[in-house]
Amino acid sequence: MTEPDDLTSEINALKALQRDAWRELASPSLTIFDRREIRSRVRQSEPELRTYLKMMSERLRFRPRPVEAVGDSLANIDFRLLAGS
Repeated sequence: MTEPDDLTSEINALKALQRDAWRELASPSLTIFDRREIRSRVRQSEPELRTYLKMMSERLRFRPRPVEAVGDSLANIDFRLLAGS
């Protein structure tokens, strides 16, 4: 797997972890201790997710753009001779 694919998979995994944690917090059967542990898990994953998102943003920002094919620009010009009156 290439490095951008690794970064994307890490970002997706951390997002899924946080999404699942927030869903767990919605459960009314959780104890105060369980809620605290889940929130702690989310807080611990946030800095790592932010770092990975920043890395992805930098890669996309400084990604080399594809070179445009110019070709022979004079070959496509239609010349018209205008007759003077």
